Parts: sequence; structure tokens; C-alpha cells
Amino acid sequence: MTRHACEFVQPLTFRALSGSYVLVDDYSPDNPDPIAHITFSQTIDLFLIAPATANTLAKLANGVADDFVTSTYLACTAPVLVAPAMNTKMWEHPATRRNIEKLKEDGVHVIEPDAGEMACGTIGPGRLSTPERIVSAALKLAENAEPAAFGFSNDLSDLANERILITAGATREPIDPVRFISNRSSGKMGFALAHAARMRGANVCVVRGFTSVAPPESIQLISVGSAAEMHAAVLKEFETATIFIAAAAVADYRAKQPAEHKIKKSATHFTLELERTPDILADVAGKKTNAQLVIGFAAETEKIIGNARMKLHDKNLDLIVANDVSSEASGFDSDDNAAIILVRDAEQHVDIPLSPKNAVANRILDEIVKVRGKTTTTMIVKPNR
Repeated sequence: MTRHACEFVQPLTFRALSGSYVLVDDYSPDNPDPIAHITFSQTIDLFLIAPATANTLAKLANGVADDFVTSTYLACTAPVLVAPAMNTKMWEHPATRRNIEKLKEDGVHVIEPDAGEMACGTIGPGRLSTPERIVSAALKLAENAEPAAFGFSNDLSDLANERILITAGATREPIDPVRFISNRSSGKMGFALAHAARMRGANVCVVRGFTSVAPPESIQLISVGSAAEMHAAVLKEFETATIFIAAAAVADYRAKQPAEHKIKKSATHFTLELERTPDILADVAGKKTNAQLVIGFAAETEKIIGNARMKLHDKNLDLIVANDVSSEASGFDSDDNAAIILVRDAEQHVDIPLSPKNAVANRILDEIVKVRGKTTTTMIVKPNR
């Protein structure tokens, strides 16, 4: 910890939680290692600074070594990852921007801060990124010493050349002016994917049905109501997309003849004739080129892997994400999810344990990046945010 960090949380708190000595000063009398910055720099797998203040970034960029953190940085041979957090004006100041660029030139990996409301009331970029995203980036660096090994640059922009089209939420199919057929989808998973993709450099467009959560910032948003409206919007946007992720819960059936007026309760039994809605995923997969990837979701309650694999092959998808929606912990409208990822022409599948949906979104994108790396043709798009 830096000395200023101790003004917010005492070292004793972290010592109790970690069971380890918390270093603040190399020369503290109770420090078990008087040259800890050297010992640490030679033995760690990853050096993560979170949050990284404007002051710390300035010290790192200019080689100042006046505390344990900055001294360790100068002696460190492991990958370095910083997660900046500060007021928007401080983040946008030319001095901070110069320091960031200098650190990137020196090989430091930077997680750009999120945008939102600060403690001071300012709204804009500068908020510390989510713990899930920081952990995801840290694990990548810990597992791969060289950035080129896992395909993202120093600012974690491994999707910078992609335009990702995502569907989210539920569609509604009218029965009469009052009633409709729908489902319990909240849009959380689709929006988590959109946010994660945007933070990794992608140009993101979301076609959303009805959702119960706010969409992420800085994405193109198209709102629709029915499956037919979503079908039309998706086919139009897919022409310029490089990756399509079908995360929406689209109604499979609609009323064949919706009533013009409210249906009254005049009979004991009521019969409603249904017809199939357009199959958005199948139609998109049928139009994709070698430069485009199509990813589907399989919300299942039984035979999860078998049903998902069948859908993967029947609809000619590149990848499918299957999850058990019967589970209370990871079902509809939950903040967490557990999933199984199946890739076309791969026998093995990837298990994602129960995790926050932001973390699950990044794991899904990790697998998409791997699939993209195996394709021979890519389509570079210009952002149209």
C-alpha cells in the first residue's frame, strides 16, 4: 500500500483478510524483509496497481522511486498492469495523457477507467474499472508473459477492429392491446457483453427488446418490440457487423391473429392459435460471410450440452453459450451466470463457473477472440458511434 492509500483503509484490514504482512514502507521496523522491493520484483508473476492515481502514474512514467510501490516497479521484470482512477479532468489533462502514453511505450498494460459519476459529482471517464474486468485482465497477463500470445495490445483493445452486433432483452408478441407473450429476460447478459466489448475497443451496436436494466454508455442502441421488428433491425445492422451475438430471449411463437380490442373474460376456456416467429439466428447464420462470426445462446433446462451442440450444428454457428435457466442462482434476471461454451469443430467445451455476468461476458469474449484468431479473413470497420 502507498501512504495515501492508508488514509482510506488501514493496512490491518488487508492483513486480516489476506493473512499476510502488508508492506507500506521498506524500512519499517516490523518489516520482515528490509529489501522487499527487490525480493518482490524478482519473484512475482504480475505487478498490478489498482487503483493507480494520477500521482502514481506520474511517478512511474518518470522513474520516481520514493516508496515501496514505485521502487518495486523500477526493479520489476514481471508484466505490469495499472488500473487508473481519478477525476475526469485529471484523467483528461495533457500531463496524465502523456504519462499514460509513456507507460504504454514502456510496456505497461493499462485498463482504461470506466465512465460514470464520480464521488465529486463529475460525470465522465475516470472511475476505477470493475473488479471483474481487472481480474480478467490480470489472469490473462499472469498466464501469458507476452501480450502477443493472447492478442491484445497494452490498452487491452483486442476487439478494436470489430463491429459487434448484440441482441438483448425480451420480445413481446401481442395477443390484444393489453396482453402479450414474452419471457423473464432482463437484458443483463446482453448489456454485460456490450459493456465488456466496448471496454475492449469494439464498436458495439445493441438491438434490444424489453429490458429491466439500463444499457451501458457509448454504444449504438436500437429499441424494438416484437420478434419481427428485431429480425428486421438485426438483418439490416448485420451487413456491417463482424461479429453477431444473439443474447436476446426471442419469443418463438406469436398470436396468428392478434385481437384489435381487449379480449373479455366471457368463456371458461380460451383458445389461442399461435404461429412461429422469424428465426433470427438461423437467418443471420445463413447470410454470414467468412469474415463474420455468429454466436448463439442456448437457454436450457435439461440436457444442456446435448441440446446446445445440436443447435450449434443445426444453425451453422461458430460458437454457442449454453446455460441452465432453471437454476435460481443463474437463471433469468440474476446478477450471476454459469455457462458452457461450445465451439464448432471442437470436441471439448469450456465451463464457466457461477460468476458475475460482467466476468462471464469477458470469458465469452475471450473465446470469441480465440475463434477469430483462427479465421483467415477479417473485416475492418470504421466506428460509427
